[in-house]
Amino acid sequence: MNIKTVSAAVVLTFSGAVSAASRDYISIVGSSTVYPFSTVVAETFGKTTGFKTPKIESTGSGGGFKLFCAGVGIEHPDITNASRAIKSSEVESCAKNGVTEIVEVKIGYDGIVVANAKQAEQLALSRKDIFMALAKDVPDPNGGEKLVANPYKSWQEVNSTLPATKIEVLGPPPTSGTRDAFVELAMEGGCQAFDFIKAMKKTDGRMYQGVCHTIREDGAFIEAGENDNLIVQKLEANPAALGIFGFSFLDQNSDKVQGAKIDGIEPTFEAIADGTYPISRPLFFYVKRAHLGKVPGIEAFLAEFTSEKAWGEEGYLVDKGMIPMPPAERERFAANVKMLYSLEK
Repeated sequence: MNIKTVSAAVVLTFSGAVSAASRDYISIVGSSTVYPFSTVVAETFGKTTGFKTPKIESTGSGGGFKLFCAGVGIEHPDITNASRAIKSSEVESCAKNGVTEIVEVKIGYDGIVVANAKQAEQLALSRKDIFMALAKDVPDPNGGEKLVANPYKSWQEVNSTLPATKIEVLGPPPTSGTRDAFVELAMEGGCQAFDFIKAMKKTDGRMYQGVCHTIREDGAFIEAGENDNLIVQKLEANPAALGIFGFSFLDQNSDKVQGAKIDGIEPTFEAIADGTYPISRPLFFYVKRAHLGKVPGIEAFLAEFTSEKAWGEEGYLVDKGMIPMPPAERERFAANVKMLYSLEK
């Protein structure tokens, strides 16, 4: 991947220029999962500095990269949040539009939860259960190494130990980094429980990915948009339904919803931090270095976000549900961010 990250403290040589016109606030787009973290940093930044509070839009990781990569200049965002790493195709799209200085900043970790209303029974699901319930095509229930259109209507049909409730799962759209991470970590993890599908990875990678990553479209999975708070509200209204979103929303709404155990592990701060919870992922934001020194406050915003009072083990982002990186990793990223914007002075 032709991208330089802050971990290397190097960026590519930029070939364009920011528009001479000015914008007096930072523009941020991207992940709905990172949105609450970025928002609280922006609010703190606006209250404690002389700069305006940044404008943040929750567009999903994919939507954020599309906006971010569209070009350089004040009509384009300065920063995009992401609940997954940037893809090679997105780096190429950026480059085609003159965005050749992309700085990746890893900010912490998050878990993806499968949750239901507090008044409902807490579920214990395996990744195999999740795949069988939500995949478009599944192994033939009658046996053999054959795939058929998903016939399962209830959770009990998937696994006899689960309740006989209808499979109804509210989840993120394809533009969401949460969706990308969910299909990779949960769906594909369950997919590998079947040896003949697992073997496809070596013999036919495209088919393997199609089987493991394609979610059914017959109404059992409902795309609920990028607003995770809306999913929480819908779960409260329908205790039979399940929802997929980041751990931070579970943490903030623990009086309303509960997370299912996945492969026997509850989605807790500690289980995500130590890597035992199987559906966890790193979080990032990406900065357009060409905008440093051109749009006021970016450097100070980066300093606030990468400060111990924000992303540290006792920082205010932990209160919002973000899982902090280990101390050495935080120190390294903070030092490299400082090195980055010191080069602009």
